[in-house]
Amino acid sequence: MIFDTRISELGEGPLWQAERQMLWWFDILNGRLHGQGGDGSITFEFPEMVSAMGLVNRDIAVIAGESGLWRVNLNDGGHRLFVRIEAGQPETRSNDGRADRQGGFWWGTMGMRGGEDPGKGAIWRWYRGETRRLFAGVTIPNAICFSLDGTQAYFADTVTKRVMRVGLDAEGWPHGTPVTFLDLRAEGLEPDGAVIDAEGRMWLAQWGASRVACYAPDGRFLSALPVRAPHSSCPAFGGPGLTTLYVTTARSGMTPEALAACPDAGKVFVLEGAGQGVAEAMVRLD
Repeated sequence: MIFDTRISELGEGPLWQAERQMLWWFDILNGRLHGQGGDGSITFEFPEMVSAMGLVNRDIAVIAGESGLWRVNLNDGGHRLFVRIEAGQPETRSNDGRADRQGGFWWGTMGMRGGEDPGKGAIWRWYRGETRRLFAGVTIPNAICFSLDGTQAYFADTVTKRVMRVGLDAEGWPHGTPVTFLDLRAEGLEPDGAVIDAEGRMWLAQWGASRVACYAPDGRFLSALPVRAPHSSCPAFGGPGLTTLYVTTARSGMTPEALAACPDAGKVFVLEGAGQGVAEAMVRLD
């Protein structure tokens, strides 16, 4: 089922805000943040590409963009850049991101040409005024999410077809060497955005596969839900009881023939039967 008819060239970063009963998501390539729900249908425009967000409170969010992190007022779309990173340059943009259980915010950067800019990106974390580049040499950062107890982080470089896992300390900083959580190379599957549900399972969008797949906490494949568009990009639980799975999709890179066959590509879809999610963590600005 289609949740919203607005078409994004590259839909990404869906996030449910319970206080407003709103789903927020991005059209990265057009610099837009869309919202739909209790406050009606909203679109905020930005001066650069934006891609992922974390809530600070009902009215304020942190949003990842080309230059770094933006502080955004969700009432009127007012925004100001408050963290500038060295990757903020015309050759790079932000991609996937999410708040961690400790109140930090993770996001990835990548080259503008995607897979044609190998190793140009990185994964970053901002926490209580400190910004660190966690992992360098990333081509397409994705699948950033966190275990329920906040002791593990997951992330992917889509071109490697693997999802990695790394331990976190009490303040949410990685420790130790990342290890492979999912190896999808044999299946030829490309990991995109991911979210963890109330049972600790990972729901992973898979680019080009028209589905969101579910994996157990030990990495076993459990099931998959079909999406009526080839490029599913990121899932998010929301709605009453967090029992609805929303999925953003993209039309970027599709041929005219493929778009004619799938005119709904780029819309947000609703999937039922995924189970129950958990509320997103909040970003700490203090």
